[in-house]
Amino acid sequence: MEKLKILVVDDEPGICSGINRILSRHMVGFPFMDEDIGFDVQETYTGEDAITLLENYTPDIILLDNKLPGMLGIDVLDHIKRKNPETTVLMITSYASLDLAVQATNRGAHDFIPKPFSPQELKSAIETVTKHIFLKRMTRKLNKEGKQIRFQFLSVLSHELKTPLNAIEGYLRIMEDRQAGNDLDAYDKIIDRSLLRVKGMRNLIMDLLDLTKIESGKKKRKVMPLNVADIARMSVDTMGPISIQKDVKIYLDSPPEITYNFDHEEIEIILNNLFSNAIKYNIEGGRVDVNLEDLQDRIIISVRDTGIGISESEIPRLFGEFVRIRNEQTKHISGTGLGLSIIKKLTQLYKGKVSVESKPGEGTTFRLEFPR
Repeated sequence: MEKLKILVVDDEPGICSGINRILSRHMVGFPFMDEDIGFDVQETYTGEDAITLLENYTPDIILLDNKLPGMLGIDVLDHIKRKNPETTVLMITSYASLDLAVQATNRGAHDFIPKPFSPQELKSAIETVTKHIFLKRMTRKLNKEGKQIRFQFLSVLSHELKTPLNAIEGYLRIMEDRQAGNDLDAYDKIIDRSLLRVKGMRNLIMDLLDLTKIESGKKKRKVMPLNVADIARMSVDTMGPISIQKDVKIYLDSPPEITYNFDHEEIEIILNNLFSNAIKYNIEGGRVDVNLEDLQDRIIISVRDTGIGISESEIPRLFGEFVRIRNEQTKHISGTGLGLSIIKKLTQLYKGKVSVESKPGEGTTFRLEFPR
């Protein structure tokens, strides 16, 4: 749970302790937030002390009384806006005149709370400020990153979807005009090709969603002890239809049980992507050897195929987003160029590492190590 830092500047200890008691137990949540926000509250009693404190402390919110001994709150506000412009200030005062409210907001205060205020009035004001801070942060993040992310996302999506959509449209026109005659069997190959294109588009969308959830940190994770051997066996079964189609056999060598703290969906994504690549880039009649090792300080997952292999110069590019190694041997193999990027990002969530060994024409081995 995130906590916002609040500094209360008021010469009445009772007011400070009351605010501290109310807000330290209060949490704010909205439907657009992934988790509630709490508060850490600090107190000081003069404007001069507040300015000294702010030299080494940057609160998110300051509740600032105007009528302070010595330096007035409105003058402290000027200092805050010069030195801590990102801090949101709420003025609190028993002199709740319109003139002072206008003056404070003109000089940078976010809002104005007249004393005495009830606990509910305080909570309501803090909730409004919290929403303001949250939305301001999100806007800044979007302004900084959003344009590039949107451009990359839409460029890749439009490029990758345009080709299969054009192909499907062409196949449908052939069927509409009965260009292959009236025998339905004559259209089987066209239908199969269309379904293959649809499958490729669906895989792209799912990979993009996985990548977006991982990078944004919005993916809800449930990490718990799991038997990795069981999940590997299940992934091998899942790849059965693809391996039969390609005439590639998968062999799993593993102890009956290897327990590790994984999120079930994440380890499934890792294994499915590894096995799928090992089959896709294999030769007909080839094999995939999956080896799971349970060591004292780590577990190791290695996947070796007898496929087309990768040159040494191409290996550093493998884990980039939307990267596909294109040559005569791969041009007919469909893929999104996201699978290995997703594997690396998920492995890094567990402080793990991925390594690759490969020789063109001899095959490739991916090795993942997860420390205990």
